[in-house]
Amino acid sequence: MTGGTRTARHGSPHSGRRRIRAGDRDRGQAAVEYLGFLPVLLAVGLAVVQLGLAAYAVQQAGTAARAAARADGYHRSGLSPRTAGEAAVSSWLKTRLRSTGGGPHEVTWTAEVTIPSIVPGVGFGTATKSATMPSD
Repeated sequence: MTGGTRTARHGSPHSGRRRIRAGDRDRGQAAVEYLGFLPVLLAVGLAVVQLGLAAYAVQQAGTAARAAARADGYHRSGLSPRTAGEAAVSSWLKTRLRSTGGGPHEVTWTAEVTIPSIVPGVGFGTATKSATMPSD
């Protein structure tokens, strides 16, 4: 027998071995790449949530300062300024209110809200806002 062909007696050139196709070596590569990129996606997601919490804390500090200054400016409201400021903020936020003076016909209140952290052990400080209202 010449011509390079094998007979059934000798078997095929790949007998006993699995034939490897071009795409077989890449199988699972997408899953490995995804697992490698997953920590980056998690970090970006946590950063977005933390940024949202910081923005919310700043907004709540402004709301608390305005509510306290408004209650102090209108003495007939019946609420103490501190109570009004604390009532205007979400109860799960740590808030500190203080009167910071004002002119003869105005009152100024400052609110400090601690920015919550989703990363344990990492603090992001406080958001501070002041509001001035006219006084009756």
